[in-house]
Amino acid sequence: HPSQGVSLGDTVTLRCHLPKPAAWVELYQDGLLRSYKDMDKHQVMAEFSLVCVKLEDAMKYWCQYRVLEPPGVSEKSVPIELVVTDHRYSPPNISISHEKTVEVGTNVTIQCCNQGYGGIIFLHKDGHSAPLQHQDPHGGGTATFTLFGVTPADSGTYRCSYHPKASLFVSSPLGDSVT
Repeated sequence: HPSQGVSLGDTVTLRCHLPKPAAWVELYQDGLLRSYKDMDKHQVMAEFSLVCVKLEDAMKYWCQYRVLEPPGVSEKSVPIELVVTDHRYSPPNISISHEKTVEVGTNVTIQCCNQGYGGIIFLHKDGHSAPLQHQDPHGGGTATFTLFGVTPADSGTYRCSYHPKASLFVSSPLGDSVT
């Protein structure tokens, strides 16, 4: 928590939900034990706070828990990726192929330009937690996203972001929007 929009310097809480009470819960960061919590016998959730998030916190995280009776270790949880927004990167530019009303069933093209930083470009729709599409323009700075045969469900506000080259878990701020 929060699940998106984490910026450098923010505080983030990672929650590990357990299927049953455990003796302790371990939080792993990119394969290394980062922290652990002793649990009381009725707890089924552990919280780990990352205070004043830094670039080196932008990684994959997962949990494991340990039980005493019978002794054992759980499987790894599904990993989460902590993507951190670095406001030192310029927001991307965005343009749309249709300025006015779009007819149902037509194709709409949205272009995003990452200001020459390289890397992967993402298309976001307001109200959705995950990006809709992504592209690697392979050295170029512009990605072209096509929404095929649009329906009323496609109406909304779209924005772009990018992960600079070689920075999988660092993101630019979201750019201006098109509707």
